[in-house]
This record gives sequence, structure tokens and C-alpha cells, in this order.
Amino acid sequence: MSTFNAWRRFAALSVTEQSVVLQAAVWLSATWFGLRVCGFRRWQNFLAKFASDAPQSAAPDCDLLPQAFQTARLHAAAARHIFLHTNCLERALVLAFLLRCRGIAADLRFGARKEAARLEAHAWVEYRGVPLDEDLGEHRHFLPFEGLKPLLETLPD
Repeated sequence: MSTFNAWRRFAALSVTEQSVVLQAAVWLSATWFGLRVCGFRRWQNFLAKFASDAPQSAAPDCDLLPQAFQTARLHAAAARHIFLHTNCLERALVLAFLLRCRGIAADLRFGARKEAARLEAHAWVEYRGVPLDEDLGEHRHFLPFEGLKPLLETLPD
């Protein structure tokens, strides 16, 4: 797809949607850099401080699923068009952050699989058990780490 077509599609978005795309692009770039400089735990804590200031939604949880999918769609578009190649961890961290900033209680998930002699890992975001950023269903090929959050909380900085 040409850059001109991408800009034309961006211009056709509402101001609110354009804001989400721009926020996603900025935070994806910052996260790419932040993970390399600060590491996972420090960067995740940094993002959590920003997201914790966001007001929580008063809408019933089921009403937020379309908004969560829309945010994930716009985030994915930003990830495809920024100058950096981001991995699943960077994309999942930013999507979870963007959703939490909008009062949507998203969950960051991790999983692993053994492929030939290699151990592979994957990160994705779920809302109420529904994967939001998994158009191809990649997460189904990974065994989720259910107990990873308590483990990460016990690791030293």
C-alpha cells in the first residue's frame, strides 16, 4: 500500500480516531526505546503510572467491548505504519496501556510454546477473556502463563 493511500485513510478518520492512531504511534516508539533502555518491569511500571490517572469507565463491561476492538484496530494500523518494527510484547504493552487510559480493564497475557528445539514466547491483550489484537489467532498456538503476574511482581528491579 502506498504512503499516499495510508495518509488518505488517516485523513478520513474522525478526530478522535486520529488521536488514537497518533497516541499509539508515539507510545509504540517510546515503548520500543523504553524497553531497551529501562527493561520490561520498569517500563511497565512507567506506563502503569500514566494509566492509573485515567478515570475508570462507568459503562457496563459488555458495552466497552466494541470500543476495545476499535482501539485495537486503530492501534494495529499505527503499528503497521510507524518507522520501527515492533514485536508482540511492545504492541501488547501499548495496546493494554491505551485501553487502560480509556478506562477499559485490559489484561496483558503471555504464553509459550516449543517449536522444534526452540522455546518461543508471545504476548497479547485480552478484555474479558477476548483477545483483542489477534486477528490471525496466533495466541492459540501458545500455552498461556497463568501465574506470570505474581512471578513478575517478585522480581527485583
